[in-house]
Amino acid sequence: MQLMYTVEDIKNIIKASGTVVQDSTISILLTDSRRISNAPASLFFALNGRRDGHEYIADAYTAGVRSFVVTHQPEMVAVDVNFLIVDNALAALQTLAAHHRSQFNIEVIGITGSNGKTIVKEWLYQLMSPERNIVRNPKSYNSQIGVPLSVWQINEGNNLGIFEAGISKAGEMSSLEAIIQPTMGVLTHMGTAHDEGFDSSKQKLEEKLRLFRNCSQIVYQYDLLIDFPEDMREHKCFTWSRKFNIATLYVFSETSISGKHYMRAMYKEQEIECLVPYRDEASIENAIICWATMLAMGYEPAVCDDRIERLAPVSMRLELKDGINDCSIIDDSYNSDIQSLEIALNFLTQQNQHSKKTLILSDIYQSGLKQHELYLQVAQLVSNAGVDRFIGVGSDLTEHRDLFKATKLHFYNSTEELLKDLTRIHLNNETVLIKGARSFEFEKISRALVQKAHETVLEINLNTLLNNLNFYKGKLNPGVKIMVMVKAFSYGSGTFEVANILQYNKVDYLAVAYTDEGIALRETGITLPIMVLNPEPAAFDKLVAHKLEPALYSFLLFDEFVKFAQTDDIRDYPIHLKIDTGMHRVGFEEFEVEALCDLLEVNPYVKVQSVYSHMVASDAAEHDLFTLKQISSFEKAYKAIEDALGYTVIKHISNTSGISRWPNAQYDMVRLGIGLYGVDAAVPRDSTALQPIATLKTTVSQVKKIAATETIGYMRNGSLKNDGKIATVRIGYADGYLRAFGNGVGRMLVNGTLVPTVGNITMDMCMLDVSNIEVKEGDEVIVFNEQQRIEELAAQIGTIPYEILTNVSQRVKRVYFYE
Repeated sequence: MQLMYTVEDIKNIIKASGTVVQDSTISILLTDSRRISNAPASLFFALNGRRDGHEYIADAYTAGVRSFVVTHQPEMVAVDVNFLIVDNALAALQTLAAHHRSQFNIEVIGITGSNGKTIVKEWLYQLMSPERNIVRNPKSYNSQIGVPLSVWQINEGNNLGIFEAGISKAGEMSSLEAIIQPTMGVLTHMGTAHDEGFDSSKQKLEEKLRLFRNCSQIVYQYDLLIDFPEDMREHKCFTWSRKFNIATLYVFSETSISGKHYMRAMYKEQEIECLVPYRDEASIENAIICWATMLAMGYEPAVCDDRIERLAPVSMRLELKDGINDCSIIDDSYNSDIQSLEIALNFLTQQNQHSKKTLILSDIYQSGLKQHELYLQVAQLVSNAGVDRFIGVGSDLTEHRDLFKATKLHFYNSTEELLKDLTRIHLNNETVLIKGARSFEFEKISRALVQKAHETVLEINLNTLLNNLNFYKGKLNPGVKIMVMVKAFSYGSGTFEVANILQYNKVDYLAVAYTDEGIALRETGITLPIMVLNPEPAAFDKLVAHKLEPALYSFLLFDEFVKFAQTDDIRDYPIHLKIDTGMHRVGFEEFEVEALCDLLEVNPYVKVQSVYSHMVASDAAEHDLFTLKQISSFEKAYKAIEDALGYTVIKHISNTSGISRWPNAQYDMVRLGIGLYGVDAAVPRDSTALQPIATLKTTVSQVKKIAATETIGYMRNGSLKNDGKIATVRIGYADGYLRAFGNGVGRMLVNGTLVPTVGNITMDMCMLDVSNIEVKEGDEVIVFNEQQRIEELAAQIGTIPYEILTNVSQRVKRVYFYE
């Protein structure tokens, strides 16, 4: 930033009390103690959300931060800390960002709507960046916290701001409008997202329109606000429509040309045209919004047409994939700016599966900063992220190579030079972040480094996983810990990839089924406490060596572990005791608790960390009396055990559905299982609060025309009622698509249409009846996603969602997305 603020300046702006003991210059605003890049120049806001930000002040202080905005004086004593005390830390953050915005007299486009905000923002950036120096939200930072952090990035080199604003309930937009202070408003598509936060769709629309109350011009679809003309009269309006010729931009003709979407429209009584390089409806509508916005800002129709035709796709997600030579590849190869680089480096630091971290980075364009200042910031971010190997591509980075201090440095003038040298560099057992501006075509590097796999892929959305985690955290009573089950390859979703995210987001415990699963997590950098549900006596030495904690559920297992501890002279080793209150699988039964207490009273070799049991039917109302009986038995058991021990232990009985339905049974900790992955029978299916995290997809390998007289597949079990066609797709029972799905039982989504299987499921392939749809080789096929959910597949073959998810074979490539 070129406009600097001292701590004393900020204290006055946000009207804080407290004493400034050292008046340093602030350039970075922090809300997360895990994302500290330049501590001396940082101001930490202790926000109160799902977690109290004051709990992380000590962490930020340890990392070097010395200035904090708080709502009360913390207990920590330090003579070198500035504590600025306010009534509301979030309001203070927003006030500071609004003040910063008011220092710049530039055009600012404010974008809101239910869908398309981020794509429209990124496309407008592409379309206008040739002559504009643009500042915008990184990724989709459009919330009450994201917007002020985005606006704070405005500097004196910018002459246009493009900021999106998202809201989830009434009363939120006014604060965002005060921060963004848009001069032009753009309204995108209105859908059903966040409907639950409003009394009606009309109220939601009215709330979003508050962003535009001080705009001099507004761009919107004429059809959308046809019933709200009174809201628009005070503004200059630029409308577009595909139905009403009264709109400023009236699109009257649309057709497909060579895989692109060609449109003709009337504008200022003249016919103009536009060619969009996409054919899906969402992209077409977003492109029309961009077209209208450019025209409203004075761009010539011919310029609009030329630039829109060259619109590049927007990738808002990082992709984590398996790479060659035991590497993990983080692919963010479609954009490069200082803000998104910081986000990507933060994700890189979360990955602990390899000891070495590598960054491949291209030159950064349109930063608004002088080159030396820009790459000085980049070098600082790279250093703070602990990057071991830095590979710079582009003449600008090469010119500033002396700023970078990584252990290994490589610089190339072009992507082609790097590709020729990849073998000599020999990336091995490293986490590699690929981050490049689109013009550098870093997707070529990604293809060279990603491990080849067949085209059946399980995509895991890590943002959705975090949303699900926070959904359950929001249901916890104060002080209740959370243990997450990552057994069975995290229910088929991955090991270290999921565990790293959970560790970074401060869950309290992990649980695995077997010792080797826990060892694998330890070897990939997981330091959280890990409970092993089924410890084997033969592996006690490895269990202890890797600081894993056994769950002991029988006298035999208890005695075996105590003997092992005696032999190795181990004292007070943490263990967990399983009580059987009705599952009748494993665990000490009620009549055994007294004898167990006798053993615990005089045992110096173990220390009981927790006592736990397992609910049998926590999601089923018809079994609530049995659940109450389980809770009563559990309470009786743990109280006896605590009396014998003379100290309190962690108590837990609630599983996923228990968290939702039995808040009084949360005790000290809950165990979150398949709910993390978006499946919970206790949560209504139409709820948007909990979403599936996984999409299993494959592709069509061949399409065949089949006569009704012919048979299909092994044992001639398949046939069509009429002449038609089948598509053979690349998934079979070796991939986890069970044979029970054959012969019309299972269905898959092909080009948005559900189609049935035909014939038997084979080891590597299966066939679908696609007689009534258009399909060609290479088309994408969805086995399950948020539209056809795992629960539906389970119902098709009479099983449970757990089996569907955990059966996805390890040969199926996992790709992890993080936005």
